[in-house]
Amino acid sequence: MTRHTAALEAVAILFAVGCTMPARAEPAALGAPKMVIYGNYCGPGNNAPLPPVDALDAACARHDACTPSRGLPTRACNLRLAREAQDVALDPTQADDLRALAGAVAAFAVATPAEGSPDMAPEQALMLGAQMFLNAPR
Repeated sequence: MTRHTAALEAVAILFAVGCTMPARAEPAALGAPKMVIYGNYCGPGNNAPLPPVDALDAACARHDACTPSRGLPTRACNLRLAREAQDVALDPTQADDLRALAGAVAAFAVATPAEGSPDMAPEQALMLGAQMFLNAPR
C-alpha cells in the first residue's frame, strides 16, 4: 500500500466517523461520548485537562474550546480548524504520517456540519483532503 493510498483511506475513515457522530467539546469526566482519534483533542470528545501533544492536537483543542458542549460548532470555528490543520499538513518539518492526518482533519473540518448550512458537499471535502495531502511539498 502506498502512502497516498493509506492517506486516502485515512481521510475516508475520518470523514465517515465524523459524519456519524455529533461534535462535542466535553471531557470524559462529564460523561460525554468520546472517540479521540489523535492526541488528546482530535475527534469527538477530548481528554481534558491533558495538554495537546503537538500543533495539530492544539488546533483540535482550540476547536473543542469554541464548540458548545451541546450542539454544533460555528462555521468560523470549523474553518479555523481547517486552516490550522492545513498548515500542519503543508509543514515539511512534520512527519509524513502527521501531515497526512492533518490533511484529513482539515477536510473533515470543512465538511463537518456547523450552525447553518455546510458550504461543501461531503464528496468535495473528501477530495479537498486528498488533494491537500497529495499536493503537500515533500
